Amino acid sequence: MTFKYLKNEKGQGLTEYALIIALVAIVAVAALTLLGGQIDSIFGDITTDLGGAGAV
Repeated sequence: MTFKYLKNEKGQGLTEYALIIALVAIVAVAALTLLGGQIDSIFGDITTDLGGAGAV
C-alpha cells in the first residue's frame, strides 16, 4: 500500500531554503542588536575624523 502524497517532495526544497533564510535573518538581527553600539561608535569616530562631513 503506497501513498502518493507521501512521495510528493516538490515543496521540500523551497521549505528548506525558507528555513535557511529565516535562520540567517535571525542571526543577522541578533548580531546587529549585540554589536549595534560598537558599530555606531565606529561610524561616529569615522565621521569625527572626516571633520563632520555629511553629518546630519
